[in-house]
Amino acid sequence: MVSQTISNNFKCILVLGVVASLIGNCVLLWLNTKRTPKCPAQPVNPVQPTVHNERSNVFADLSVEEFLQVRDYMSKIPGMNISTDPSTPPSVDYLYMIDLSLPNKLDVLSYLDTNGLKPAREATAVVFHGMNNNIKEYVVGPLPNPSYIRDVTIERYKREIPLTARPVHSGEAVLIEMFLKDVLKPVNTLLKDSFGLEASDYTAYYDGMPRGVKSGDRETWISLYQNEEGYYIHPVGFEMLFNHQSTNHLSWRVMKVLYNGQYFDSIMELKQKYEAGTVKRIIYKPVPNYASLKPKHKPTGIGPQQFHVQGKRFSVKNNHIVYLDWSFAFGLSPLRGMRAFDVRFRGERIIYELSVQDAMSVYGSVTPTLMLTKYLDGSLGIGKCAYELVRGVDCPYSATYIDTFHFLDTGVPRQLRNSICVFEHDMGQPLRRHFSEIVFNSYGGLANTALVFRTITAIGNYDYIWDFIFYQSGSVEAKVHATGYIASSFALKDNFPFGHQVAENVTGNIHTHFINFKVDVDVLGVKNVFQTKDMEFVNVSLPWMPERHIMIPKVVEKQLQTEQEAALRYDTKTPRYLHIASNKTNRWGQQRSYRLQVFSFAGDHLPESEPQERAMSWARYKVAITKHKDLEQSCGSLYNQHGMWTPAVDFSKYIEDNESIDNQDLVAWVTAGFLHIPHSEDIPNTVTVGNGGGVLLRPHNYFDEDPSIHSADGVYIAPGSEDSCDNNRMACLAQETCSPVLEPFTYHGFD
Repeated sequence: MVSQTISNNFKCILVLGVVASLIGNCVLLWLNTKRTPKCPAQPVNPVQPTVHNERSNVFADLSVEEFLQVRDYMSKIPGMNISTDPSTPPSVDYLYMIDLSLPNKLDVLSYLDTNGLKPAREATAVVFHGMNNNIKEYVVGPLPNPSYIRDVTIERYKREIPLTARPVHSGEAVLIEMFLKDVLKPVNTLLKDSFGLEASDYTAYYDGMPRGVKSGDRETWISLYQNEEGYYIHPVGFEMLFNHQSTNHLSWRVMKVLYNGQYFDSIMELKQKYEAGTVKRIIYKPVPNYASLKPKHKPTGIGPQQFHVQGKRFSVKNNHIVYLDWSFAFGLSPLRGMRAFDVRFRGERIIYELSVQDAMSVYGSVTPTLMLTKYLDGSLGIGKCAYELVRGVDCPYSATYIDTFHFLDTGVPRQLRNSICVFEHDMGQPLRRHFSEIVFNSYGGLANTALVFRTITAIGNYDYIWDFIFYQSGSVEAKVHATGYIASSFALKDNFPFGHQVAENVTGNIHTHFINFKVDVDVLGVKNVFQTKDMEFVNVSLPWMPERHIMIPKVVEKQLQTEQEAALRYDTKTPRYLHIASNKTNRWGQQRSYRLQVFSFAGDHLPESEPQERAMSWARYKVAITKHKDLEQSCGSLYNQHGMWTPAVDFSKYIEDNESIDNQDLVAWVTAGFLHIPHSEDIPNTVTVGNGGGVLLRPHNYFDEDPSIHSADGVYIAPGSEDSCDNNRMACLAQETCSPVLEPFTYHGFD
């Protein structure tokens, strides 16, 4: 009994001791935390030689006030009855889009470089004229108080644009949903027995594009899908072709139906044969939703996070960013996506415009919706799909986030919160380094930290991650990675030449990805030349032993003179070094230039014998160099997707006139991409690893030496200085510990 009492007392003392120890440790941790300073919001040791340029607002996207001014001006023009309501039917004149109209380059350069007059600020307004069956583009200005309007359709496209070339707007989409519910009512029993669907419910569907097989068509194949998260990979084996060419939706009609691989001329024919038992049926079998992105297990981890020990080293002011030696203006086009202007390194303009232009996919399938599908995302609106970025996933938690606005099929300016992020990033490997133990002992290196300017667009099933990256070596990279859901079709036995089965009754269909970037490079001005360099082996004799010969590599250099010479196709061998060069030389007498280095794993381009190829002819070329023209603003247009056979913009015509590119203002059009043959690991989602491409612009004899040698981040260690902070800030990092100041997590993407 006594021993038991002693034992109990001992246990109590032990427990109290453990509790006291825990409390003591917590107090020590708290005291330690209280002593740890917060990381500064502003740079402690500013090393920014560049400053913000107020004149960069010449490139700024339209403000909310400017959108409203243009909208109100357009709605009150005498003799024009233009609606701004997105639910308006196709038969009405509808203001579909308002966007910045970029001023002419020479006017901008005069304003930026020689204190010339500021170009007039103008907007482009796109109107679907349902009453006249055509589309018009108007320039409205000057902003902020518009007083004139000018029809520029013929000037820009050399012809009228038919109404059938328009994208489906909100009002037409609502009518399509109503049409589907109505025409599917007779086969409600089939839908329920085969797919567990009700005709009266909202039906998830995937519409193929272009809408038809010839110019002027507006006939769309749609595939039905299960109403589930990630419905893109839940096809049900029912497709339908309907004609909606008329602006009167009461005239729309079903033209063909596909059920379980069998074609029918109408819904009623399918109904009659289904009820008669002469149709091979699909039997509905519920399956778990393999498309859901909800984690299989409760998340418990947080990966490594970056924070700024000495404050952020970049600054964002209005539409202008400065970072160390870099500065640039930025914007987000609702059609084309993100873009940068007046990109300067150490005050010298390297690039006038760097922009995303288009993203194209061509699909293969035995089923009609995907068989006909050739997507041109630039016609659908890349930038308008730049939805809110998730802090800590889409971009580092501590990134700077920027809101954007657009007016594309919205009626009012739409805010896209946190749709751009900017952050300095440790790329995970040294930018340069060397360790020496031969003759002289030393270590020198530089961490590869760079500024990343990013947006992510979710265009239907695919998500594209767009990055412009600015390196301390004077290089700029534009790249894209793809993720999201694959497009799929109902698995039929003859579909497997066009993809793999990736889930129950699901074929992941083969498709290409081609991405086009516009790179308007200005190397020390606008008078540049285009050069290629490569190698060949030559047979040389040894000077000290002339009878002996060996093969060694030699530089082969060529300067291209015309646009057709400089249109470097994917189906021919491309020189490995491509340069836009100035006639000025560096200290060593070498022409100062920037090299274009393309990273691409593209599939084959659509054969030119295919009539639709003209709408995407830019994808023929890995790199095409053209003389700058203000009217050659983009490789595509809003109308190319639905007017493929007679495209509003045929990029190949930029090259056909074969102008001289010798000592001219040059633009590089760069196409990168990858071939995607879907596989089981694309379920539920395609990963970004290995799925991307881009272009790197890197200095080539532009400087006298690597400019990063002047970086404040450089590290140098000599024997005896291992612990010194003089040339190695890493040696003092432990003394500069601070706790990061984190913004609270917010997300408004579903608002």
